[in-house]
Parts: sequence; structure tokens; C-alpha cells
Amino acid sequence: MTLKTLPAARAAAEHATPRRPTPRWSRMQDPLFNTGAVVVLLCAIAAVVYPLYFIAIASVSDPSAVYEGKVWFAPSGITFEGYQRIFADPKVISGLQNTVVYTVLGTAISVSAILTGGYALSRKDLPGRKFFMLLFVITMFFDGGLITKYLVVRDLGLMNTVWAVVLPGAVGVWNLIIARSFFEHTVPDELREAAQMDGASDFRFFFQVALPVSKPLIMLMVMIHVVAHWNSFFDALIFLNDDSKYPLQLVLRNILIQSDVSSATGSAGDAASYAAQQRIADLTKYAMIVVSSLPLMIALPFMQKHFTKGALIGAVKS
Repeated sequence: MTLKTLPAARAAAEHATPRRPTPRWSRMQDPLFNTGAVVVLLCAIAAVVYPLYFIAIASVSDPSAVYEGKVWFAPSGITFEGYQRIFADPKVISGLQNTVVYTVLGTAISVSAILTGGYALSRKDLPGRKFFMLLFVITMFFDGGLITKYLVVRDLGLMNTVWAVVLPGAVGVWNLIIARSFFEHTVPDELREAAQMDGASDFRFFFQVALPVSKPLIMLMVMIHVVAHWNSFFDALIFLNDDSKYPLQLVLRNILIQSDVSSATGSAGDAASYAAQQRIADLTKYAMIVVSSLPLMIALPFMQKHFTKGALIGAVKS
């Protein structure tokens, strides 16, 4: 009796219990889909990586080979003349030192101001919190312009100083909003109240509780400002008039302009002289791109994990 009724009971149970729909992720275990996704991702990677690789191999290749299309995956006619000419100029070393100073100092000032300002704006008990936030937001839509900025820097006596490069853009409002949102959703009021019950002051809570749990945000702000200060040259171009204080980007810009001018001047002479000047200009261009980009390309991958986490936490929960 049991042997006969068991299959029927099993069938009835299977009929009574509806089957769960196949999860979407299991439906995507299709070899054709996986192959197509891999191909698309490889194409995207190639589109991003190959231009950088081409610049690197072109900087050590003969410009004639580059023009003739002989440089694709390996350098041709290897030469380091472009790098030699760049580093033979003492202004490049000075510019590199200045850029490191501007980047470290500017990043420290900006990150400190954004963290403290973002935390203060995240506190619901801050008097005039909405008013201060409105003032910051207004600056995102209305800007005084370059002339006003120049007059302010001049009247403050910052012209031709390091402060003219690092102070005018020290606080970005968008970064301040990200920091405020991060603190609002990561550091709850209950945690601050518990710390106050233990006798912790606001300063102690900020430095010993809020900052240690804000490592993703700190790394995000550090990366943003390191890249911004390293690549910045416009403020130095406007506010600095001493060559010894120029950052690396401005020094390389001047070298590039001089190379183009030399090439144009050489065109008035014989063809051999023009070709030689053009060859030097091309080598210098590729070498300058590598010299200015390589330090960031080496440093940023080590902070990428914290950068992604900080960007998601600060931006999504806004």
C-alpha cells in the first residue's frame, strides 16, 4: 500500500508546491552571453590601454617610423633623445619638486577643510546649518570669474607664492557635499550620544571616532585632490611670474611651445633643418606625456579599492 501510494503522493506534493522561477543570474550562465561579455570588455580595455601603450612606445621610437605606421605593438628605431632633452633642462627637475610640494600641501589643506566642513554640516545641531549649506551651493551656480579671482588673490598678497596655487580652489562644494552625506550615513547620532555620555568632547569624537571610520572617504578625497593638483597648471600660469616656482605641467607646456616655435622657425631654412626640429618636437611631446602621467599611473592603482568604496558611499547615500 505504501509503495503504491508513495509515487502518487510525491506527484501531488510536486504539483501542490509551485516551482520557483529560475533566477536571472543562472539564466546568464550562457556560454554565448559570457563570450560576448568577455569580448566587449576586452575591446573596452584595449580602447583605454592601447593609447597609453602607444604613447609609451612612440616616446622611444623614431618619429619617422611613427609617421610611416611602423609602430603598432613594439618600438621601432629605439631612441631616448626625447627623455634626455627633457631631463637635461634643470627647470624640469625644479618643476617636479614644485609639483610635489603643491600636491602634498594642497591635498593636505583641501582634505582637512573638506573633512572638517563636511562633518560640521552633517551635524543636525549646527546653528545655521541650512544657511551655510545654501551659501556653498550658490557658489556652484554663480562664479565671480577669473578677473574677480585674480583681484582677490592680488589684494590678499598671495601673488607669486605657493598659496596662490593651493588656496583659491582648496574646497570643492561637490566634494563637501559628498563628505557631508558620508558622515550623515556612516556616523549615526546614537554613536555621538554614547561618546558624549562617556565624557568625549566634540573634537575627541571627531578625531577618535569619526575619522577612523572614514578611511574610504579620506582616500577618495586624497585621490581627487592629488590628481587635480598634479595636473593643474592654469592657476600657476595666472598667479606665478617666477620660473623657479613653476609646476611640472607648466614647465612641460613651455618646453612644448618652445619646440613648436623652433620647428616653425626651422621651416624657413633648409628642409633638413626643419625635419630635425620636427623630429625633436615629436619626441619631446610623447616623452612629456609619459613623464607627467607615469607617477599618477603608478600611485593610483594602490588606492583604487578605497576610491571606489568612498565614491559609492558618499554619492549614492546623498
